[in-house]
Amino acid sequence: MTAKDDGADTRTAAQHAVAEHLRLTAAGNTAEWVALFAPDGVLEFPYAPVGVPRQVKGREALFEHMSHFPETFDVEFVDLVFHDTVDPSLAIAEFRSKGTALATGKPYRQTCISVVRTDGDGLITHYLDYWNPLVAIEALTPDDAAAVPEPAVTFGG
Repeated sequence: MTAKDDGADTRTAAQHAVAEHLRLTAAGNTAEWVALFAPDGVLEFPYAPVGVPRQVKGREALFEHMSHFPETFDVEFVDLVFHDTVDPSLAIAEFRSKGTALATGKPYRQTCISVVRTDGDGLITHYLDYWNPLVAIEALTPDDAAAVPEPAVTFGG
């Protein structure tokens, strides 16, 4: 960083990585999506339900985890807002998803907050993804499914 650089380029790169993450996820372009991550990048889901890992690390594992997303949801991400941070390599984003669970045809509407760290090359090193798994489970559960004590729905990897 030069003396005149106030972190604006770093901040722009971090926010661009988040925006591209959303665009490529919605487009179902997993191969291009995984290239947004550093080789040892981490995707973390603090509220992951049973059957979904809480953390996925490394490009190969990330690709495997997200490769079925395009077959699971048809989604678009809207209302993207970035919140100011002191660290320009940290992007905090708030957005919504609108879409459909493909297996059931049910709506998939989600409100998300993501906390994303990037490296000097603008690659994602850590993506902390706050989303409501109950919304996904409801969208993926057929209306005629019998009530079960624990949801047995799988999505993602």
